[in-house]
Amino acid sequence: MVLGASGAFVGHPGQPPIAIAIGVAAPLLLFFAWLRFSPSFRVFVLTLDLRLIAGMQAWRWAGLGFLSLYAHGVLPAMFALPAGLGDMAVGFAAPWMILALVRRPEFAASRAFVRWNVLGMFDLALAITLGTLSASLSTGAAGEITTAPMATLPLLVIPAFLVPLFLMLHTAALMQSRLIARSGTA
Repeated sequence: MVLGASGAFVGHPGQPPIAIAIGVAAPLLLFFAWLRFSPSFRVFVLTLDLRLIAGMQAWRWAGLGFLSLYAHGVLPAMFALPAGLGDMAVGFAAPWMILALVRRPEFAASRAFVRWNVLGMFDLALAITLGTLSASLSTGAAGEITTAPMATLPLLVIPAFLVPLFLMLHTAALMQSRLIARSGTA
């Protein structure tokens, strides 16, 4: 937050948003390193409540905000439409994932649950890619609509906190799904 408030994530037109890339990658690298080298953390991740993990993805319905920012000329369509619609799809499906997990805990090992998590991860990767591409293609011309607002607060919270968090949650869900599928238990 301090770095965001000081403008540390703001880049130059036509250049990739390196600071935001670090903001996305650093927490993920720490998470994966912690998973790899800490058996107790791995056990913790494998015992998280899958219903809670899926429920947290419902927040992605807020991708509607990207559509609103596009409609008001704040974000470019190239980024806002796919990122917003993808987030909304994942968020919209979350309650059905939770319901399926409540009714049938073995649903966690199903292809549908795995597919939903993989698509959720793909959507986040696509949004990062399109945001980077859009920033790289910007010219800095007056009045140009760019992804620059994503590098300032409050929107910076999305790529620098929520994207890594949602990727971690999808990873935890897929790890649990794999464990359940291997053990044949729910």
